[in-house]
Amino acid sequence: MVSLLSSALLASGQVAAPERAACLTFQQLNDQIRDQTIKRADAQRQLTALLPRLDAYYQVAGGQTYAITDWVFPLKGYTAAVIGGVRGNGYQPKGYDYFKGNRHGGHPAHDLFIHDQNQDNLDDRTRQPVQVRALTGGVVVALSKRWAPGSALRGGNYVWVYAPYARALFYYAHNATVRVEVGDLVRPGDVLATVGRTGLNASQKRSPTHLHLMQLRLNAQQVPVPTDCYRALLTAH
Repeated sequence: MVSLLSSALLASGQVAAPERAACLTFQQLNDQIRDQTIKRADAQRQLTALLPRLDAYYQVAGGQTYAITDWVFPLKGYTAAVIGGVRGNGYQPKGYDYFKGNRHGGHPAHDLFIHDQNQDNLDDRTRQPVQVRALTGGVVVALSKRWAPGSALRGGNYVWVYAPYARALFYYAHNATVRVEVGDLVRPGDVLATVGRTGLNASQKRSPTHLHLMQLRLNAQQVPVPTDCYRALLTAH
């Protein structure tokens, strides 16, 4: 769902193809990191070189800056009451390393649970899928939408959104369906996906149906490091 402005710019050729291609390049790099088919130093070098291109694409395509007061709770029809754990203690960043991809440790994220006792990916109250909404605005830079049972991929069907103004990446995982494409600009509250049970562990019967939400901040060395978004979730509308 590229914004109307960015769609017009793309059609007119005002958004340079190499800059839009930066999003696809991030997807490729992220896949390599995920699957551990690239050396850490090479991945870091490529990421550092890629970020300015993503920043430029977001700006030229009409991307906006959003304050934390603009942020929207990621599950439509739900509130912060469904955040797992007690007072946000489900967030466990120790052991996490972005560059370890699918083999990373820790749990630097919050799991947001829906009402789905029979595990059919539908809200028990409405009998409808639960929409996953963008917490804040940004550009879709990576996704997976064809997860199948038996895959070792932990995130299942996921979406990565990069917010240049916040210097942060947001990761939405275990989705049933993905509703966006790489390169799409999204605003707070835009629909990214529907909640599901995809992923190595999330697909197991022992796992309640939930959205796995993670925020990574880019530090001075342009390394994505965990950031706790618990307080932001509490105030998101």
